[in-house]
Amino acid sequence: QVQLVESGGDLVPPGGSLRLSCAASRSIFSRYAMAWYRQAPGEQRELVASISSLGSTNIADSVKGRFTISRDNAKNTVYLQMNNLKPEDTAVYYCNARYRFSGYDIWGQGTQVTVAS
Repeated sequence: QVQLVESGGDLVPPGGSLRLSCAASRSIFSRYAMAWYRQAPGEQRELVASISSLGSTNIADSVKGRFTISRDNAKNTVYLQMNNLKPEDTAVYYCNARYRFSGYDIWGQGTQVTVAS
């Protein structure tokens, strides 16, 4: 079973930056699309960014121009670079891997991002 481990969450002031990392326990990017979701208290989990097995990316409109997703195949790691953070970005951020052939989902444990002065 593949495991995903997120890291990089922290408390940052508005306008700050963070880079989240999601390390997979083995090489999966050729067969899995990767994504970052977030969930704020009392809210539904929402898709923030995704990167397909072929490397194409999608960014949610709410964070477009501020967040980018990338991956390092050699390190089996996906990143979420978050710039110009806003208080409304406060949430638990989850890494997701979706098997391209069946839609089977794997989730990480989540990492807390808090944007506050």
